[in-house]
Amino acid sequence: MIIETQSYPRAAVIGNPSDGYFGKTIAFLFSNFKASVQLYHSPELKIYPQGMDITSFDSIKHLVDNVNLKGYYGGIRLLKGTIKVFYEYCQRKDIKLDKRNFTIRYHSNIPLRLGLAGSSAIITSCMKALMSFYGVEIPKAIMANLVLSVETEELGIAAGLQDRVAQAFEKPVLMDFNKTTMEKQGYGNYEVLKAESFKNMYIAFRKNLSEGTEVVHNNLRARYNIGEKVVLEAMDKWISLTDSYCAALHNNDQQAIHDLINQNFDLRRSLVPISSGNIEMVETARSVGASAKFTGSGGAIIGTYTDETMFRKLTNALAKKEIEVIKPKIVNK
Repeated sequence: MIIETQSYPRAAVIGNPSDGYFGKTIAFLFSNFKASVQLYHSPELKIYPQGMDITSFDSIKHLVDNVNLKGYYGGIRLLKGTIKVFYEYCQRKDIKLDKRNFTIRYHSNIPLRLGLAGSSAIITSCMKALMSFYGVEIPKAIMANLVLSVETEELGIAAGLQDRVAQAFEKPVLMDFNKTTMEKQGYGNYEVLKAESFKNMYIAFRKNLSEGTEVVHNNLRARYNIGEKVVLEAMDKWISLTDSYCAALHNNDQQAIHDLINQNFDLRRSLVPISSGNIEMVETARSVGASAKFTGSGGAIIGTYTDETMFRKLTNALAKKEIEVIKPKIVNK
C-alpha cells in the first residue's frame, strides 16, 4: 500500500513577522501549489532524491542558476530531520513502532524561498505520512511544534510556529502566541476561522526575488533579543493590527482590511531593510488600488482587491514586471 500525503503553501494575512516573538497572526493555506510525500513498505529504509537534490550539472552556470532558484539545500535533509524527530517523539511518549522499513519520496511545486512555507510543507507532509504508516496519532498543535523543531533544532533554520500551525490545522487560523500561554502549555491558542471570510484576495510573486527566511529573521531576532525598543514596540503593534483585523473580518469591513494589510507592510518597512524588487512589487500593486504586504519573509505578496476590474488592472500592472498573480484557493479541510 502506498501512502500519499499533501501539504500546501501558507500565506500570512496579518501580524507577521511576530509569530516567533510571542505575537499574534492570521494565516491560511492555499492549494494552487502543493508538496506531496509518497511512502510505502520496503525491505530497507530508503529516501529518494528529487529535483531539489541534484548533484550533477551541465555547467557552472547551470549550478549557479540552480542555487539561485532552489537555494543550497535540497529536500532530503528535510525528510531525514522529520524522520528523526518523529522517532524521538515516539520514544519519549513510549509509543512502540513496528520493525517495518519504508521507502519515501517527495515532490513539491511550491515556489521556493518566497516566504510561502515550502520547506515546512514538505516536513508536514512527511510527518503525516509517518503517522499514517505507523498508526500514530499526534495532536495538531503538537505536530506543529514537532515540524518547527525539525527546522530550528535539527537544521538550524530560523522560523516561527505560524506556518506549521496553519499546515497542521489545514484551515485559516488565528494564532495567539502570547508568552504566558506558550510557557504554560508549550504552544499558542489557536482559533479556526471561516474561509469564506477572506474575500477578494490575491497572491503575487516573482521567483527571482527569493531571499530565504533566515536572511530577514536572523537580524530581527538579534535586535529582539537585546531588547531594542523599536522592535519590541513593533511586535506589540502587529498584535494590535491582528486584533483589529479580526474585528474587521467580523464586521465585513473591507476598507479596514485593506488599510490594515497596508499598515502591516509599512511597519515592517520601517523596521528592516527591504530590497528594491520587493518594494516594487508592493508599490505596483498599490498603484492600482490594491492592498499589499508580504506573505512571509519576502519574494511574494498578498493583498485584497475590490472587484474584477481592479484585479485585471493588478494582473496587467504586475505582468509588465514579470510578476505572476493568482487567486488563492483557500484550504478548508
